[in-house]
Amino acid sequence: MTRKTVRIAMNGVTGRMGYRQHLVRSILALREQGGLDLGDGTVLWPEPILVGRREHALKALAEQHGLEHVSTDLDAVLADETVDIYFDSQVTSAREEALKKAIAAGKHIYTEKPTATGLDGALELARLANEAGIKHGVVQDKLFLPGLLKLKRLIDGGFFGRILSVRGEFGYWVFEGDWQAAQRPSWNYRAEDGGGIVVDMFPHWEYVLHELFGRVKSVQAIATTHIPQRWDENGKPYDATADDAAYGIFELEGGAIAQINSSWAVRVNRDELVEFQVDGTEGSAVAGLRNCRVQHRSATPKPVWNPDIPATEVFRDQWQEIPDNAEFDNGFKAQWELFLKHVYADAPYHWDLLAGARGVQLAELGLRSSAEGRRLDVPEIAL
Repeated sequence: MTRKTVRIAMNGVTGRMGYRQHLVRSILALREQGGLDLGDGTVLWPEPILVGRREHALKALAEQHGLEHVSTDLDAVLADETVDIYFDSQVTSAREEALKKAIAAGKHIYTEKPTATGLDGALELARLANEAGIKHGVVQDKLFLPGLLKLKRLIDGGFFGRILSVRGEFGYWVFEGDWQAAQRPSWNYRAEDGGGIVVDMFPHWEYVLHELFGRVKSVQAIATTHIPQRWDENGKPYDATADDAAYGIFELEGGAIAQINSSWAVRVNRDELVEFQVDGTEGSAVAGLRNCRVQHRSATPKPVWNPDIPATEVFRDQWQEIPDNAEFDNGFKAQWELFLKHVYADAPYHWDLLAGARGVQLAELGLRSSAEGRRLDVPEIAL
């Protein structure tokens, strides 16, 4: 075996997602397993360079995990010819400029979403990357969740017949910050800092719907701020200027209708933090982060509406659990592996900056739909 060291500039790993999912559970997990075997006698050894603004925080992470390289000078890191890949998990408002710098430096790009604060910026990034001849990818982690992988297995096997509708419920109660510390950074609730649940979650819903059920043709949404005041990391009150809940209806190519509620102001009364119910002519399924259960047409019971007597059936017991039938790795790690194989073994990969731009487009149109109070078409985009 030949070991090839891959130096990856990781910008934003002091944040929750950048640290836990991308650094610890992806890159460091690859190192713990001995690297990534390309299958041709080459093993990729990822060597992260932790980049950010707070040197003390970067050094603390490096010391904790036995890493050597940290920097607060992004320009210097990008000028280093030994750095192959630039990864970005910063706050959204800082991402676009940093990605442009990395593209200009000729680095391959892997980035969290949304890729930019608007569609024009997202499309420009995709054009610049293509013109530079670099490889680029956007995190679309929900596709690699065990529950959605099981759901895709059902779709590919024709279980549903003609798919009629998709109903999605996502969210949980994010503490306001006065009684208990909030589970999300305060910038998420300030529109001026790129916050808001629409710009955060609609890009996820775009690729989930697009990949599993069909391209989104139209959107009608209501975005609102249910909790108008929150308390920041220092215990100081601030006005929440960004939406914390969104209720969307999406018309899909092929005729199916999707309804997805997204909220940081909802208390969970479901099995998982996100669930999708898919109904088709031949059967239905409910998929979450890890689990998926089904009810086939042949096993559908006959409920009778009678509000005068207690329910005599436990409806959840009438569904069948889909077995794992496979070992599911962390979804972020799985996509990192695919991207690295794309860069170093030219393996196919289509979750690129153009795919990321579709997510930005849907978020932009969702906010506009809410502001204008009408349904909007979602045109196809291309470079």
